[in-house]
Amino acid sequence: MSTAEHGVLERAIALVCQVVLWLATSVIFVILVANTVLRYATGSSLQWANEVPELLFPWLVMAGVVLAALHGAHIATTFLMDALPAPLKRLVATAAWLVVAALYGTLAVATARMLEIVHDEKSPILQLPGSITYACVMVGMALLALLALQSAWRAWTMRPSEAPQGDAPVPTAHW
Repeated sequence: MSTAEHGVLERAIALVCQVVLWLATSVIFVILVANTVLRYATGSSLQWANEVPELLFPWLVMAGVVLAALHGAHIATTFLMDALPAPLKRLVATAAWLVVAALYGTLAVATARMLEIVHDEKSPILQLPGSITYACVMVGMALLALLALQSAWRAWTMRPSEAPQGDAPVPTAHW
């Protein structure tokens, strides 16, 4: 995969996550404001007003997790990588990213298998399936696996001259 293709993948994932963030936040905000105004104006509230934010909030969180990973904003411990000799960093970084990708992929597959089970659970008022909230975990883990695979590829193909601080090729951690 070329650098341009990496950029396309990152931009596509960022766009999807940003759309989910904006939509979920906007819908949650509008529902909560409308319900609050209705409660103060009439003394009643929308019966379903609690269910929709509960269904959307996990999507909001998972989109934020993936965006944070994309921007390298998660906490990472790098002292072990920093202690390695430069020739080993490329191999260790690639192997580490492949392990991370495999773990995220395993979580995505395990969650996909659970969707059928939780699909039968319905929300009390809207009767929406429980698989809606579990699907966000599956999608998020799949996107994180893609990002980790991309990082493994970058670690393997990056020349030392392209690496930060002229060091061995190790992309920014995002797990």
